[in-house]
Amino acid sequence: MTRSQTLVLVTISLCIPARAAEAQVDDRAASRDSRHLMTPETRSSIDEGLIWLAGRQQEDGSFGTTTRYRNNPGVAGLCGLAFLASGSTPDRGPYGQHVSRAIDFVLSCARPSGYIVEEDWNYYHGPMYGHGFATLFLAEVYGMSPRDEVRETLRRAVTLIVNTQNEQGGWRYVPESEEADISVTVCQVMALRAARNAGIAVPKETIDACIDYLQKSQNGDGGFRYRLLEAAESKFPRSAAALVALYTSGVYEGPIIERGLGYMMQFAPGTIGSRSQEYYFYGQYYAVQAAWHAGGDYWEIWYPAARDELLDLQLGDGSWSDPWIGNEYAAAMSLIALQLPNNYLPIFER
Repeated sequence: MTRSQTLVLVTISLCIPARAAEAQVDDRAASRDSRHLMTPETRSSIDEGLIWLAGRQQEDGSFGTTTRYRNNPGVAGLCGLAFLASGSTPDRGPYGQHVSRAIDFVLSCARPSGYIVEEDWNYYHGPMYGHGFATLFLAEVYGMSPRDEVRETLRRAVTLIVNTQNEQGGWRYVPESEEADISVTVCQVMALRAARNAGIAVPKETIDACIDYLQKSQNGDGGFRYRLLEAAESKFPRSAAALVALYTSGVYEGPIIERGLGYMMQFAPGTIGSRSQEYYFYGQYYAVQAAWHAGGDYWEIWYPAARDELLDLQLGDGSWSDPWIGNEYAAAMSLIALQLPNNYLPIFER
């Protein structure tokens, strides 16, 4: 990104919040048809990434080669979402069989309690992350799959999320109601919104309590802290995630959104240090979504910048590199972000 583009970003972050609410709605609508942002290079990159990702699926439908996150239902769910974002559905399209096998694996991880978790879950960090992403995936395929077990598993998974919300309004690493952090909370909120879109009942008080938790987590600089009762600085990845959670919970405008977008725009792709951000792929996965919800200039600036940076980071074999969680995870996050203009995933419908 050039210096002039960076200045444009700063101008946007300062000026857009002053627009009238009606103009904001029109701007958000403009991001619905963004096919002009999908350049031939982007489509080629996506095709290469999907081919690579498809080749990494195991016989049981799982993904993952790193020791710690091998056979993680959350990673499988994200990979399934990447295929759905390309237009494939269960048993239909170039990656229809891969979607179906991902469903098989996620269902195989479901416990009678509703918990979607791998067999040796005590070894993994934050299994509720996996539960949230897996539940989101099931909610997205629910209307596409004729399998009865998808609905029943999704219903139990949602019930577990609702029943383990803590008194602050959030969730933590395991399905217990003692603690909460904003990152795990966002993951559960996205799953609940997708489930509600699919026709699964979600109590209004659950969403209201979560909105309250998110709003209380915002710092004075517009970013969001990790945990409500701990003094903590704002960070870009979780701040982008919090914005998406607010949007998907029905908070579309107001000071909290304006301040959050202003904070997020400081970390736009192409600015100094953008590629060295901790949890890079997680951050872009959510930031592209936040920009899409914001629409207008936010979207028209952020998506091309993120697109170009992700294309530049793509490896020669079509993958993206994440040594901690795994390249399959990084590829799935990148492909979902890059394919947002396709508008195929129900969770992104307004």
